Amino acid sequence: MYIKYLQLINFRNYKQLNIELNRNINVFVGDNAQGKTNILESIYYCSIGKSPRTNKDKELISWNGNEAYIKIYVNKNRLDKKIEIKIFKEGKKGINVNSIKINKISELIGTLNVVMFSPEDLKIIKESPSFRRKFLDIELCKLSKKYYYNLVQYNKVLNERNVVLKKWNEQNSGMLQVYDEQLCKYGGFITKLRDQYVTKLSESGKRIHRDITSGNENIEFKYITPVKNIDKAEDEILELLINSRKKDFEKRVTSLGPHRDDFDIKINGIDTKIFGSQGQQRTSVLTIKFASLEIIKETTGEYPVLLLDDVLSELDANRQKYILSSINNIQTFITCTGIGDIKSYLKDEAQLFLVKSGFVDKV
Repeated sequence: MYIKYLQLINFRNYKQLNIELNRNINVFVGDNAQGKTNILESIYYCSIGKSPRTNKDKELISWNGNEAYIKIYVNKNRLDKKIEIKIFKEGKKGINVNSIKINKISELIGTLNVVMFSPEDLKIIKESPSFRRKFLDIELCKLSKKYYYNLVQYNKVLNERNVVLKKWNEQNSGMLQVYDEQLCKYGGFITKLRDQYVTKLSESGKRIHRDITSGNENIEFKYITPVKNIDKAEDEILELLINSRKKDFEKRVTSLGPHRDDFDIKINGIDTKIFGSQGQQRTSVLTIKFASLEIIKETTGEYPVLLLDDVLSELDANRQKYILSSINNIQTFITCTGIGDIKSYLKDEAQLFLVKSGFVDKV
């Protein structure tokens, strides 16, 4: 899978952009705040219909513009795809795939798979479990429309259950049983697929991490859930919900379920979130991203597009070398302020672009 062409109109600081892209490595060089990351953001947006930087779509529209437009041509093994997205000021968007309008984000997901690596991804390691759950949900939604459906339904039922808890009285107590039976159905499916994904992440990650660290470190990922027997996740979640009702009544919120789960990241048996050095935490994120690439390839038969947003400057020479020697069969987009440190690792087929004030020129 690779992107052949990108067009932007009134997207961020791009009034008009039309570029043909290299199927191997594309490097966007320029000073900060010139628009390099905006290009990667537009590609990511075409993958899942959301920005990695903001929840407000109207922020993607150029100043004084009424709407933004993105068009991408994607080469795939089976059938090429043309993705077109219009973003309107009132917050709505229109999406066409091969000139056919789609009405649900689930119909877009999987058309263009990307893995993005940015300095913000350190939050997966360092911050609260919500960042790790978000990572799992995004990756699994790329791979399974059924997972996306179950996640949407789970969150809908969860919100409704929490409303009941906030307005609790004896008359509506019977409603909790109805919600609990729905939550365990959707939550059981989510728990099983997350556990399977983290197991795959651990298997691929161990090999990748050993390569990055020259065999000095062993990394392991483990899904953390109160469910003891994953095969019976639905039954256990229902039991947990019933047993936690008293606590939920007191706190007026659902205290157990996939929306509270987490996953552990350990290097040589030590919790990386708490005790890992900054270098180990960065390497852990690198491992997670490259393991994600391998899982997508294993599941879909094609490598996704890799977006590296200003991360090479954050890594030492060994880690830079690992990245740039591992992307031979992967279309990669790199943003940086200069190529001095990585020039020796780039192959001749890499295409360089100079980015300045919303204009892009081939070098």
